[in-house]
Parts: sequence; structure tokens; C-alpha cells
Amino acid sequence: MLCGLSGTRLARWFLPLWLACLPLLVAQANELPTAIDLRHESERARQLGGPLIILFSRHDCKYCATVRHDYLLPISTGQAYRDRIVVRQIDLDSRAPLIDFHGEKTSHEAFAASMKIKLAPVVAFFGPGGQQLAPAIIGVRLPDFYQAYLEEALDQSIRKLHQP
Repeated sequence: MLCGLSGTRLARWFLPLWLACLPLLVAQANELPTAIDLRHESERARQLGGPLIILFSRHDCKYCATVRHDYLLPISTGQAYRDRIVVRQIDLDSRAPLIDFHGEKTSHEAFAASMKIKLAPVVAFFGPGGQQLAPAIIGVRLPDFYQAYLEEALDQSIRKLHQP
């Protein structure tokens, strides 16, 4: 018995609550974390030995959803890279607060504009201080080769981070 509730009564109370929260948990599991502090996030990636990968996205962009769900989520949780990279999302159409690579307050929208990002999706690879480590991947390109483009940019970023 827990807090005066029998196992059956606890299950009747807890199960509906858990089921009500399940869609929110599934939705969060299918999303990339939103960028909050690029200075901190890029430093964390450096400590792991890899890049900070940023998906510049729009809420209404179906290609962004494809890149997010088919490529970035799997690579961020897959065995080859998960302990070496930090992946975040910046929304071009959001005024959510953001700390840039220099510790300055800005917004997702303003930061994307300062980076001259006008189209989405764009996947960019950064090191500490906002150093670009590999050319950004703009658009979806050829879906059959997108995974190879992504892995090449990741490997190039990691090599560049480890250069003396």
C-alpha cells in the first residue's frame, strides 16, 4: 500500500493520468531540443569531441520535418555519434529567446537572420565560439544521399575540432 492506496486503487488513479500524458511524451521524443544557449551548447559539444549541429527550421516546413525525423533524430540517438554530438533546433519563425555564441541575448528569428539563413531546412555544424566546422547542408538534396552528406559533414567537423 502506498499513501493509503491499494495497488488496484493506485492503478485506477495513475493509469488514466499516465495515458493522458503519453501523447506529450511521444511528441517530445520526436522533436529535437530547442537551442537556448549556443555558447554553452557548443562548449558541451566540444567536451564530447564533436560539433554542435543546428537544424534551422520552420514550423510549416515538411522538408524540415523529414530532416528532423529521418536523419537528425536517428543520428543523435544512434550508437556512432550520440555521445559525441549535440543537436539543437532553431526556428526561423520563432521569437523564442536565445543566447548566441558570444553570450548576447537574441531570438531564434534574429539569430537566423544574422546568419543569413532565409531558407529551411539548413543543417549547420559549429564548434566553440560559433566556428563553422563544415559546409552547411541546405535543403534536402537527394534523399538517397542525404545520410552520406550528413555523415561526411559530421566526420569533417570532428576532424577539424581535433586539428592542432
